[in-house]
Amino acid sequence: MTRLGDLERAVMDVLWDVVPGTSDGVTVREVADALDGRELAYTTVMTVLDRLAGKGMVQREREGRAWRYRPAASREAHIAQLMLDALDLGGSRDAALVRFAHSVTGTEAEVLRAALGAEAGLTGPGESELTDRVDGPTGRRPAGEAAER
Repeated sequence: MTRLGDLERAVMDVLWDVVPGTSDGVTVREVADALDGRELAYTTVMTVLDRLAGKGMVQREREGRAWRYRPAASREAHIAQLMLDALDLGGSRDAALVRFAHSVTGTEAEVLRAALGAEAGLTGPGESELTDRVDGPTGRRPAGEAAER
């Protein structure tokens, strides 16, 4: 997965924050307007969205003469893929996972335990709500996000 540049990340943040309640996506103008504090030309935002579409980060649909954009995956799915990519950088995946496990807070450890328990079919009382926060109300990964590693 390609890491995002500063402007690409800002645009994706707009899409992730704005689009969840709207399935039809947003226009270039709406993204440009949402990028408060940045004086960007419309064409700059359009170019960034076009490049993000080329990278598979956003989906777009024609509406009249304009395009409507929406994220191809959730922010959480993107971050999870970045974490998996980092594990592939070399060395021992096991050592990296152990080091990571020692660095998380108690609450984060609870979330990981609940997710691992759900994956193994061992979800107990109270754990499903933690999994719901991570994977949605079904407690399952969305289709196409099965554990491959």
